[in-house]
Amino acid sequence: MKNYFVLAAAAAIVTGSALPALAAPQTLTGEVISLNCYSQNKRNVGKVGYLCALGDVKWEGNPPALLTADGKVYQIAGPVVSDNNARVAPLLGHQVTITGEVSEYLGLSIIKTGEITPKD
Repeated sequence: MKNYFVLAAAAAIVTGSALPALAAPQTLTGEVISLNCYSQNKRNVGKVGYLCALGDVKWEGNPPALLTADGKVYQIAGPVVSDNNARVAPLLGHQVTITGEVSEYLGLSIIKTGEITPKD
């Protein structure tokens, strides 16, 4: 019986550590870019990368991202990218503020949000 309790406690610890922790919302500021275009060429930002980003995010429906001043890239996810990125596409190349839950998946940082606020 004692072994059963030890085994149950070990299973609870392993199972608990496999569950993702609930993250507190974070507020990030940066430029809205195309994740795909930026991955191909780090100069695909601002006016230089606008046409690539527009085609990729608006017409192809690929994920937009947020590029922060410190060079960190966050894929934008959640309700704000519904309708084939309709709310995000007009903000490509602009500075925005996003508040949402940040997570990491296979080395990619993701911010899940329903709100995006232009800064300029």
